Amino acid sequence: MGIFRLYSGSDGESHLEEISLADHPELTTQHDVTGAIFRESPTGRFSDWHNAPRRQYVVNLSGEVEIGLGDGTVMRFGPGHVTLAEDLTGHGHTTRVVGDQPRVSMTIPLPD
Repeated sequence: MGIFRLYSGSDGESHLEEISLADHPELTTQHDVTGAIFRESPTGRFSDWHNAPRRQYVVNLSGEVEIGLGDGTVMRFGPGHVTLAEDLTGHGHTTRVVGDQPRVSMTIPLPD
């Protein structure tokens, strides 16, 4: 299973890279977390340019989301997708709920 890391590059833009558990064994050990946030977003909901508010995992439970980047790249993700959001600075990214059903996601904040 791959996880996509959303991070701020030295160019001031957000970027996505797929990271594997095999290449990042630290992800397979227990993480210290204090909670989880569940959210339901309706189809068509658009969040304009923004940064992640903190380092966090965002797990897509149902529905589909598109993540847009400053270079014009748009990637679509469905149920089971995990994003490690670390783009805390710079231009940020956009999100749009697409498809024919609401998106349900779980956000797991990570300690600093």
